[in-house]
Amino acid sequence: MITEQITIFVSIKAKKEKKQEVQRILNDLANSTHQEPGNINYILHISAQDDSLFMIYENWKDQAALDNHMNQPYLKDFIAKQSDLLEKPIEGKICKILQ
Repeated sequence: MITEQITIFVSIKAKKEKKQEVQRILNDLANSTHQEPGNINYILHISAQDDSLFMIYENWKDQAALDNHMNQPYLKDFIAKQSDLLEKPIEGKICKILQ
């Protein structure tokens, strides 16, 4: 189990016709996530080159906080709907701080 701070970069590519719905869902999800214990930050971005590409930069206190996040009903609901809303599956990369 990872006991140090966890940083994740998430990429979400919405279907063109679903981008406004995805943006609304992601805004709601971010607002809820900010209230979770162990969330350091959860910052939603949109690509300047492609308005259907969203990225999330998130930091968690530890693995337990991330596990709690992954079990939230609003996140599970979004993940369950991803095939209807997204061009491809959600991509996430866990990173370690170098400096």
